[in-house]
Amino acid sequence: MISKLSGPVWDTGEGYVVIRAGGVGFHVHVPADVLEHVKGLEQPVELFTHLQVRENKLALYGFLTKEKKALFELLLEISGVGPAVAMSLLSALSPDALRQAVLREEPALLTRVPGIGRKTASKIIFNLRDQVIPAEGRAAPLLTDADAEVIATLTELGFSLIEAQSALQRIPRDEECTVEERIRLALSSLA
Repeated sequence: MISKLSGPVWDTGEGYVVIRAGGVGFHVHVPADVLEHVKGLEQPVELFTHLQVRENKLALYGFLTKEKKALFELLLEISGVGPAVAMSLLSALSPDALRQAVLREEPALLTRVPGIGRKTASKIIFNLRDQVIPAEGRAAPLLTDADAEVIATLTELGFSLIEAQSALQRIPRDEECTVEERIRLALSSLA
């Protein structure tokens, strides 16, 4: 099995990178954070990988951390959750946010991710709640309704989900700030 891959980036596209290793280009499906990390071609990158073997194809999935790879593999064990749904979830949520959603049993947070409905979100929480360990001292703030509205507005304006989440993280957490003010601050941080 291919468990780690490193080398210069040959090519990138939506949801994948091609890494040159030993004269071979490996097509690796990646979540959005990897594409954000890779700034250009020929930049070296190191990914923890999961090789999925199907009857008619091999697919390689890569992650920047062992933690994301482990979460991906846990998600794949859940009936009805395939690689596309798992990658979508890991592109939209940090491991800490996913962990908190599972521990607090909040399927509404998971349903905000494209491709995940209420039934799948409940199934994910049910299957992961005994396997996900709380991160000590690293509780990630969950998305509030105002945060979700800011992200929805930014993505409707053409920004990617990752860009919207990054902008949201850069604005101060002020309870008295209106949604419109938060959108304005997020837009100014993206400029």
